[in-house]
Amino acid sequence: MDKTDIKLLRQIEMDGRQSFAMLAERVGLSKTPCWQRVQKLETDGVIKGYGARIDPRKLGLNLYAFVHATINASKYTEFETAVLRHPSILQCFSTAGEADYVMHVLVRDILALDELTRMELAHLPGVERTVTTVCMKTIKEHGLVVGCL
Repeated sequence: MDKTDIKLLRQIEMDGRQSFAMLAERVGLSKTPCWQRVQKLETDGVIKGYGARIDPRKLGLNLYAFVHATINASKYTEFETAVLRHPSILQCFSTAGEADYVMHVLVRDILALDELTRMELAHLPGVERTVTTVCMKTIKEHGLVVGCL
């Protein structure tokens, strides 16, 4: 991957719907080489897909939280399988530290969070303990991965 690929990725990450003509112009290529490079980035798995960023507040989902879970060591596989199926869990990370996993969840309000944590997440396979952190305000979201290079 060279500087042109990084420019392409930065542009695609900012606006995945722009035309190849516009993308090519922004990175200093002609349309065909631009398209070929993007195809290669897709084939190599660097670009995993394209999608829309949806404003959760417009859907009545106003509360983000992070649920730290300590799991019985014999239940990791079952826990991870259950997490993959749960619609309120946006992301889940295996962690080193006080908790085994951190789940990023999205719900309507504090009552929905209470129900989710006590009635659902606490009963996922192997869960021994949960600690929840509520997000008060989002400062930054959707950072650019390419910006980390």
